[in-house]
Amino acid sequence: MKEYLPIADYGLIGNMHTTALVSLAGSIDYLPFTRFDSPTIFAALLDKDKGGYWQLQPTNPNTKFKQLYLPDTGILLTRFFTPDGIAELTDFMPMKQKGGNCAVVRSIKVIKGKIRFKMACKPRFDYARAPHELVREDGTSFFRSKGTDGVQFRFITDQKTQEQNGDLYGEWDLEQGNKAHFVIEAVPQEETSFDRSDLVHYIDKSFKHTVAFWREWIGQCTYNGRWRDMVLRSAITLKLLTSREYGSTIAAATFGLPELIGGVRNWDYRYTWIRDTAFTMYAFLKLGFMGEATQFLEWLMQRCLDLKEAEELQLMYAVDGQKQLAEYDLESLSGYMNSAPVRIGNDAYKQFQLDIYGELIDTLFLFNKHGGPITYEFWKYVSLFVDYVVDHWQDNDHGIWEVRDEKKDFLYSKVMAWVALDRGIKIAESRSFPAPLEKWLQTRNEIYKEIYNNYWNEELQSFVQSKGADVLDASVLMMPLVRMFSPAEPRWQATLKAIEKYLVTDTLVYRYNLGSGATDGLDGLEGTFSICSFWYIENLAKAGFDVEARLQFEKMLGYANHLGLYSEQIGLQGELLGNFPQAFTHLALISAALQLNDNLSDPARATVT
Repeated sequence: MKEYLPIADYGLIGNMHTTALVSLAGSIDYLPFTRFDSPTIFAALLDKDKGGYWQLQPTNPNTKFKQLYLPDTGILLTRFFTPDGIAELTDFMPMKQKGGNCAVVRSIKVIKGKIRFKMACKPRFDYARAPHELVREDGTSFFRSKGTDGVQFRFITDQKTQEQNGDLYGEWDLEQGNKAHFVIEAVPQEETSFDRSDLVHYIDKSFKHTVAFWREWIGQCTYNGRWRDMVLRSAITLKLLTSREYGSTIAAATFGLPELIGGVRNWDYRYTWIRDTAFTMYAFLKLGFMGEATQFLEWLMQRCLDLKEAEELQLMYAVDGQKQLAEYDLESLSGYMNSAPVRIGNDAYKQFQLDIYGELIDTLFLFNKHGGPITYEFWKYVSLFVDYVVDHWQDNDHGIWEVRDEKKDFLYSKVMAWVALDRGIKIAESRSFPAPLEKWLQTRNEIYKEIYNNYWNEELQSFVQSKGADVLDASVLMMPLVRMFSPAEPRWQATLKAIEKYLVTDTLVYRYNLGSGATDGLDGLEGTFSICSFWYIENLAKAGFDVEARLQFEKMLGYANHLGLYSEQIGLQGELLGNFPQAFTHLALISAALQLNDNLSDPARATVT
């Protein structure tokens, strides 16, 4: 009987078109096929009985497991330690070439002893909604959906398998030095041929090409500071979540994973948020990956060409720029540990979130600073966005946390409106672009005064979530990070103390306290937000508390899973919750690490510990 594993017990593989999650026990329990937001063929992570999976492991029940990545790559190794010996499973997705097919490669090698293995390949097409058939031709097995999706993949192995109820099973004994190879590959319905004798050559060639791809990419990184392994692992994770075809980045690999076990906060994060991708490009730029930022701006330019008005810019899109992301509940999947509903699509795409303009223009500012070619044609759209902020900065919106009840005048949105104007002015001055600078400057100053005077709560001695509120919100931690306030500003220092008092527990940070009057239109509680923890740490570093910041940062690293991956939240018992892995958390880790490393590397800031 298959059971649910902790979310933390998974590793990520991918080909920058889609991703898969491989469990510590050697089972692929999640795979949208063949794009990030495609329907799944394996989704046991979201329904252990009906979701489908591809399991490959020793038969001995006393097996122990260990997972690690091949250094500087996205290739995952799972080691099996059994009473009969040691074996190693290698999982990866070959980097898809133009005209190539989406594939998953799995290879087992026995390191010591003699081990019996079992395999079960049980796909469930279209989120477990479509039946399938299994056709075996000339030693190759073809799984074909009977649904309207028309998906087919072939299963190739050098081991004997048996069919049972439309699925494939097998058991084999392998001795020291023996290998077994397995590939699934997307193929058109009409394609039915594969030279099985070419399997080992195909796997060997794909492995070497994939290793070379990752190490060549990592070689572009300019960061050589502290915690480099964790920084690079976060960068590789962000790269795995970035579309090779389009240059857009999804918020997380998964959909439907709960923010609270048994709760209703179960969203689909397989889309491109302007906010998240802008921050991701910031992380890439700071690490020296200029190409990723350039490709994203090309993607963004395509979105701009579709606009007639600035207000038509959506806060999120599909990776290819599709605008309609209608949300609905899947009846076919019961949810991770019965956390329902399982949603696909995301109705937040229809929300108004003012802050996206600031995050986007801030990224363009950094891109320009690093020598990126912002053309005048593109500047005309940027100028359009800044003008829109001038006219609408006082409008209420749904905010960074995408609350699903009423719109409010959120502080974070006003901060990012200020950023949009500030960075727009700086870009125009840097490049001598035509712009109504006097009007922009006047509005920027108005926003600053509005925030300073009207979002301050005298009783709490803190800036608060919205005007006149008495609710603290961790998103205020972005104020010094975007250089709106100096860490030495008295009101900011008081705010940081208030956040530490009400939202921080050790190094873990709640985004807001649902028990203190904060509301987002949904029932249930939630865990601490890891992105907020890294924002907090970066603030400590900016304020000069280097020793404390380093301590908190290194403690926060201990909340990652065994592979250095984070989901969105951390639960009451330290468990990872929410969609996994989450880009936002990993980019915040990178930003905090870079700030702290700069501090610690500066002799003038040397602190006696």
